[in-house]
Amino acid sequence: MFKNLLLTTVIVFILSACGGDNSTVLPSNTVPVSTPSAPSTAAPSTPAPSTPAPSTPAATTPTPSASSQELSRFVFLSSVNRQLAEDVQLQINSDTITGRSPTNVAVNELIATFTVANARVYVGDIEQESGVTANDFSMPVAYRIAGDDGSERDVTVDLTRFTGLPIIYANTQGNSEIVSKDEYIDGTIRVEGGRSFPSLEMMDMEIRGRGNSTWFGPPKKPYQMKLAEKEEFLGMPEDKKWLFLAEYSDKTMLRNRMAFELGYVSSLAWTPDSEFAEVFLNGQYNGTYLITQKVEEDGDRVDLGDDGFLLEIDQPERLSADDVFFTTDEYLINIKEPELTHGDSQYQYITHYVNEFEDVLFSANFADPTTGYAAYINIDSFIDWFLISEITKNVDSQWWSSIYFHVLPGQKINMGPLWDFDLSFGNVDYADSQYAEGWWVQQNTWINRLLDDPVFAERVKTRFRFFRDQEAQFIAKIDAYADYLKYAQAANDQKWQTLGEYVWPNPVVFDTHAEEVAHLKSWFIQRMNWLNNAIPTL
Repeated sequence: MFKNLLLTTVIVFILSACGGDNSTVLPSNTVPVSTPSAPSTAAPSTPAPSTPAPSTPAATTPTPSASSQELSRFVFLSSVNRQLAEDVQLQINSDTITGRSPTNVAVNELIATFTVANARVYVGDIEQESGVTANDFSMPVAYRIAGDDGSERDVTVDLTRFTGLPIIYANTQGNSEIVSKDEYIDGTIRVEGGRSFPSLEMMDMEIRGRGNSTWFGPPKKPYQMKLAEKEEFLGMPEDKKWLFLAEYSDKTMLRNRMAFELGYVSSLAWTPDSEFAEVFLNGQYNGTYLITQKVEEDGDRVDLGDDGFLLEIDQPERLSADDVFFTTDEYLINIKEPELTHGDSQYQYITHYVNEFEDVLFSANFADPTTGYAAYINIDSFIDWFLISEITKNVDSQWWSSIYFHVLPGQKINMGPLWDFDLSFGNVDYADSQYAEGWWVQQNTWINRLLDDPVFAERVKTRFRFFRDQEAQFIAKIDAYADYLKYAQAANDQKWQTLGEYVWPNPVVFDTHAEEVAHLKSWFIQRMNWLNNAIPTL
C-alpha cells in the first residue's frame, strides 16, 4: 500500500473475542429542559436517553512518511472472532477509529487486525501483538502509537455494539407465548445497560400484554412487566411495574417520548420517565421498545398521599369487569386508584366532588374567583395539559380516553399525567387531528367552558409563549433522538418491515425513517405557526 516505504516494518495484529456493550447518552445540554416531576437518582433531568451512538465518519487514508507513525487498517475478522458472522471494518480518522458490530454479539475481548508503519502500538503499558492481545471494546479503548522517531499520538477506538441501546432479555417460563393482557405468566428478566445505564442481573418477573388497539391489532405487542421486587430499571427510580411500548403505529417511534419532553418542562406534577431499549423475548429479537414508568399511585410516580384519587376519562367499551367508575353530565370517569367498592364512602366523596366541580363550571357564576371553578382546580395544570394536548393534537385527548387527572381530599383537581400520544402529531387518518391546522382539544367540554372565562383565556395566551419559545430546542431534540435511534430503527424495521407500508392509522406512508421524522418535524412547525396565530383569538 505504501510503495515508497521499502524499509517499512509492517505489523499485522489480530484481536479476538466476546462480551461487552456500547450504549451512549444524549448530552444533557442538547436541549435545555427542566427536571421531570418524579425525582430520579440515575436519569438526567430530562430523563435523558443514552447518547446517540456516534455517526461513522468517512474513512481517511493517512499520508505516510518515513518519519511518522501511521495506522492504516483496523478490522475485526470473523476468522479469528468466532462470534462474528462477518468481518467488521472500522473507519480510521485522525484521532478516532469508529465502527459498529451489526449484530448483538459480545465485544469485551476482541481481536483486531490492524496495520501500522514505523511504530509500536500500546494499550496502557501493554504492547499490542497481532492475533494475541485481547481488549475489552465495551467502552472506548485508547491506543498509543509510539513512532520509531520518538513521536507519540493517541487514537480512540469506539465500537458500537448492535444498535447502541441497552438490551433487555426477557424469557417466559417454558418459552410460553404471551397471549393475554389480563393474566401474567412467570419469567425472568436481565438487562445489559451498556455504557450509560445500570445493568440488571437476572431476576424473576411476571409479564402480560397491555393496551387496547395496540394489543389487539399489530403483530408487535406491548407488554406490562412486574418485577419480583422493586428495582431501578434503566436508571429510572426503583419500582415493580414497567411498561414496554411497541410504538408499532408510530414509525418515528418518537411521538410518546416527545410528548413526555413537553411534560418535563411543564408545571404538571409528574410525567412518566422513559428510555429506549432493544428487547429480546425468549431468545429472539423483538424490536425497539420505549420502556416507561406506569401511570399509577407511587411516591415516585403519581403521588396520591394516603387517600388520593387517580381518575381517567374513559369509554364504556374500554372498561374491565372489575373497574369502578361513575359518570358526570359530560364524561364517564374510571377510578384507577385506589381500589374501592362502588358506593362506599370514598366512592361517594370523589363522585360528589367531581360532579360538584362540573356543576359549578357550567353555572352562571363559573368565573367567580372565589366560588367558581377556581375553587376546585389547579388552573396551571389545566392550562399546561390543554396546551400540550393541543400542540400535539392528540386524537384521544379531546374526549375519548387516557385523559388523566388526580385529586387529594381537601385539595384541588390536578390534570395529568400525560399518556398515550402515539396517535398525536398528525399520526391518524380518521379524524381532523391529522391536520396541523384547526382546534382539537379546545373542543373538550371542560376546556371549552374554561376558555369562556377571559381570565383563563389570557393565562393560556401567556403560557403558550413559553412553549413557543421552546420550539427550536424541541426540533433539536427530535433530531437528536432520531440520530440516537439510527441503528435501532433499521434493526426494528428489518424485524417488522413497516417502513413503506400502510400501518393503521397512518395518514401518510414514507419509505425511510428519515422521511418519517422529517414529516413529524414539518407537521410540528406548521402546528406551532397555526397556534401562534390562533391562540391570540381565544
